[in-house]
Amino acid sequence: MTTAINERQDAALAATRGARADGTVAISIAGVSKTYPAPLAGLRRFFRMKTPAPVEALKGVSFDVREGEIFGLIGRNGAGKTTLAKIIATLVQPTEGAVTVRGFDSVRDDARVRAQVGLASAEERSFYWRLNVEQNLVFFARLYGLGAASARRRIEELLELVELADLRRRRFGELSTGNKQRMAVARSLLNSPPVLLLDEPTRSLDPLAAARMREIIGSLARGPRPVTVLLTSHNLAEVEQLCERVAVISHGRIRAIDTPQHLRATHRQHERVRLTLRGLDAARAADILRGTVSRLETSEQPDGATVIFEREVGDDLLDRAVRALQYNGARVVECEPERGTLLDVLETFERETEEG
Repeated sequence: MTTAINERQDAALAATRGARADGTVAISIAGVSKTYPAPLAGLRRFFRMKTPAPVEALKGVSFDVREGEIFGLIGRNGAGKTTLAKIIATLVQPTEGAVTVRGFDSVRDDARVRAQVGLASAEERSFYWRLNVEQNLVFFARLYGLGAASARRRIEELLELVELADLRRRRFGELSTGNKQRMAVARSLLNSPPVLLLDEPTRSLDPLAAARMREIIGSLARGPRPVTVLLTSHNLAEVEQLCERVAVISHGRIRAIDTPQHLRATHRQHERVRLTLRGLDAARAADILRGTVSRLETSEQPDGATVIFEREVGDDLLDRAVRALQYNGARVVECEPERGTLLDVLETFERETEEG
């Protein structure tokens, strides 16, 4: 079942990427910075207590998201992802810079921006825990201005979409963490917003539910009225699968923006190579390669050994290692390089930030 879902996702996302046409900007972020002052700073100074420095959550962030695009934002905890999503959703105002959503300024036209945006947060605390699933959605649907009949129809659609129909009478406080996350996604879709901000949408979901959520996100972007999606996630494989472009954020700054494939190709400096050998044991293979390759790992296998080492992409180390092993009687039956991932890209930028 999971394989079938993944195949449908791959085909759908390929169609979405091929259908991108006009490149109209849906979200424009220009020089956005956000500084949180130290709590009780004035009182601390009055009592001559040590005052912590203000926290710079964002520093001059700028990028655009196109209409109908699924755009990824990756970074460590505290990098600024959630703060940026809240600024776009008008929950937080920037200290500097400006955000526009479909032409509306997030500060001057905040009410209009809220009508354009649906936000699903990974740390949702605004649901009413004593109300059941359906009652919660009815409450928020009425806040969005939906009439009773329209609200019922829309809620029925969304409960089926996120597979919560069987739990409609369950109190929110009794839901699992994963089902609460699905509730947050359902609520963000109540008013059919053209822009969707998804903060870790598959957090706490089991593998099948996560695959289904990714399928839903892809279907929203390729529908008759394509939805623009800004997606933050710690699941880097998910970002690679879903997103057309990805921004890497580190310590409040955007370090790179590109397609997942180009980011990997540009920043992959090393790769791990796995060789499966016959006719040579692990100890002998280690003796042959020791001092030649870096981060060498060996393990015994039936009739042979597995050798893993690291090399710089494009060097001749693999060729020299294979020749040395073959000269000593080994037969290489499999060579498997492990390609770079977005995790490698993220770690590269983190190292550059710490060294800088």
